[in-house]
Amino acid sequence: MTGTTSPPADGALPGLLSAAHIRRLAQELDIWPTKRWGQNFVIDPNTIRRIVDLADLAGDEHVLEVGPGLGSLTLGLLDKAEHVTAVEIDPKLAAQLPETVQRMRPEKSANLTVVREDALRLQPGSLGEPTVLVANLPYNVAVPVVLHLLEVLPSLRKGLVMVQDEVADRLAAAPGSKIYGVPSAKIAWDTEARKVGVVGKRVFWPEPRISSGLVRFDRGEPASEELTRQEVFSVIDAAFAQRRKTLRAALSGFVGTGALAEQALRAAEVDPQARGETLNIHDFTRIAAALRAADRP
Repeated sequence: MTGTTSPPADGALPGLLSAAHIRRLAQELDIWPTKRWGQNFVIDPNTIRRIVDLADLAGDEHVLEVGPGLGSLTLGLLDKAEHVTAVEIDPKLAAQLPETVQRMRPEKSANLTVVREDALRLQPGSLGEPTVLVANLPYNVAVPVVLHLLEVLPSLRKGLVMVQDEVADRLAAAPGSKIYGVPSAKIAWDTEARKVGVVGKRVFWPEPRISSGLVRFDRGEPASEELTRQEVFSVIDAAFAQRRKTLRAALSGFVGTGALAEQALRAAEVDPQARGETLNIHDFTRIAAALRAADRP
């Protein structure tokens, strides 16, 4: 594939890929964005600059990018970060990305690592210790990818992800909101998420049906040092499995009986008649702690 990339020549910001250039490169590589991998390529250099600015990079970060596609965001990240590890599941795109960087950022080519892998199967050994996640995430797996990376990469301290707008709202939702649910509660385990912007449909190729949202997150301490993430997340899953039910009813199948569920909830100082959407991560943690204590001989 060497030699397929040429500099943009139609009004792109210096050093970034333009819409015409991305389409031309895709045609030369015989690539068409697929729904299977949730591919929507960013074709607007101004959007790339906006994402990089909101990521607030200081220049010494190891950035993890998931789904780099043809390299629009990758080039912008290489301008600001010390190193970029790009994870790409599409073999053609993974093979082309170093070529694009070599031609458009030859002085930065050594600062790029490309990993051909499914982001949901990533393990720390293949990535080193990235400190920041910046990515235009595939819509169909955005939430599982974020939660998986936060679980397996304790080195991540902050990030900025572009996801479907309604997903962005759910990730940043607070308890009591109608859209507060499993993603909102789980990301709060050790992370503060907030929505920092909306991106229109026209900056993508192909154009998605709805707008995208930008979510910034900052990593903190876990809600509990004693309990595992899995213990607490199991309670969250059970509480939201039947959203309209009270916690006593929703957790009864999880713990065995309604009486045992009520006992644990009262021990955790949580109203058995409340619903999961009103609880914060510390409430779920207390419930998990009460359930662990009840299992002890």
